[in-house]
Amino acid sequence: MNFFEKWVSKSFKESFERDSEQQQIEPEIPLHTSLQDNIRDIKKTLGNSTDIVIREVRIGKSGDQLIGIVYTDGLADKSAITDFIMETLMLNIKGTRLDKKIQSSTNILQLLKDYALTIGDIKDVSDFKTLYNSVLSGETLILIDGHAEGLLASTRSWQDRGVTEPSAESVVRGPRESFSETMRTNTSLIRRKIKDPNLWLETRQIGRVTQTDVAIMFIKGIASDKIVDEVRARLDRIDIDGILESGYIEELIQDDTFTPFPTVFNTERPDVVAAELLEGKVAILIDGTPFVLVVPALLISFIHSPEDYYQRADISSLVRILRYIGAFISLLGPSLYVALTTFHPQMLPTAMLISIASQREGVPFPAFLEAMLMELAFEILREAGLRMPRTIGTALSVVGTLVIGQAAVEAGLVSAVMVIVVSLTAISGFVFPSYSMSSTIRMLRFPMIGLAATFGLFGIIVGLIALILHLCSLRTFGVPYMSPFAPLILTDQKDTILRFPRWALLSRPRLINEKNMIRVENELTQKLKRGE
Repeated sequence: MNFFEKWVSKSFKESFERDSEQQQIEPEIPLHTSLQDNIRDIKKTLGNSTDIVIREVRIGKSGDQLIGIVYTDGLADKSAITDFIMETLMLNIKGTRLDKKIQSSTNILQLLKDYALTIGDIKDVSDFKTLYNSVLSGETLILIDGHAEGLLASTRSWQDRGVTEPSAESVVRGPRESFSETMRTNTSLIRRKIKDPNLWLETRQIGRVTQTDVAIMFIKGIASDKIVDEVRARLDRIDIDGILESGYIEELIQDDTFTPFPTVFNTERPDVVAAELLEGKVAILIDGTPFVLVVPALLISFIHSPEDYYQRADISSLVRILRYIGAFISLLGPSLYVALTTFHPQMLPTAMLISIASQREGVPFPAFLEAMLMELAFEILREAGLRMPRTIGTALSVVGTLVIGQAAVEAGLVSAVMVIVVSLTAISGFVFPSYSMSSTIRMLRFPMIGLAATFGLFGIIVGLIALILHLCSLRTFGVPYMSPFAPLILTDQKDTILRFPRWALLSRPRLINEKNMIRVENELTQKLKRGE
């Protein structure tokens, strides 16, 4: 039990026990035989909400059979209800053989399901809990007077943003489609890319109040059964009132380790999810958000870009090397400047040292405080640019940075070289394809500046050693976070810092995948299979 768990347990134990007594799970109440009783309970439970449409109709030649139709306006497809339910029940079966069967049959529900209703998906319902969850999800309820059961017709249809271009993960070459807030749209985008019958989808509902649809998707025969079972277990352990975004699930299923590094990967690109599934990973889709979670997430997953696999191997390798250099500058740029100017000026060339000293001649602050002020100012400007309207946010952030930087230099509050260092550091932070890893590096930059101002290069080295040890200790769903670097797996180095040609990417990652390792069938893999 970590510090936060102990604090929560000590501070809120009594309130949790009291709330748990008040929020006992109600038993599943069966439907009534009387249609009027069912409608009365539905109206009472839903508070006579105006968006709940309840229609009572009569079917049969003599109109002696009363039927109730219930759906949620805005979530259900009205045209489907009119064409495939209302018209069929009220008009099409009159005077037919089915009409005579309905009058003489005691199992009207089965007759309607087998012969009358022409809609695609129909399910039985016998309790109010399933009834409310289905109606509030967009399905249409059909109740028959004299029967303690009903039918649920799949008529889900609501306003969708549609498939648009990714906003956070843009590429020069590659697909231009991203996920939307509708789960069924997202699953269809993945199935368009992977048409394998072994691509399995399991759906569950999480959230006592929101009843949010959460699905896991994996390729049977490629994904590790242990990882799939662990994902199922962690999702089933979640007991919360509501799930509104994938960030809720991410925090609740990640490994119990206090770390600034993300251990669950998220993306809005279907091609990225398809590639991760082919490596043996598991995708978690949450209804209402365009971001899909992928586990297990390794450190290299946040540094690689989908475009690395769409360009030639040599270009992709060069871009990856530049990306790693940018990560190094983003993390250690200001701290190296503070350490060199404060503790180790003898390591700088004489001409550069004289230039820096002349620029800092009128600056009233030490290098540490100067770096902290500039970093804080830039972070505030970046955050303001993100939160402001798009029409003025970008222009304001750029103009604000130029104006404040130039004014600070002319006022003698900071040196020009510090503005250059902070600007280069900020630009290098944008090389990360993943925003979550970029935020982590931005956060770690400040303690590294503190270590550099206190101990110089020795403090930076100690900080890096502590950081590497921490990374090596992390695990994500049982897989080492630093693999294939630690533990070192030579066969998996073909897709880490460098990206080998496509024909050389023969196997899937070993620590993630335990079976079906071969990805490419060529002469080399055939020789390996024969043991030659």
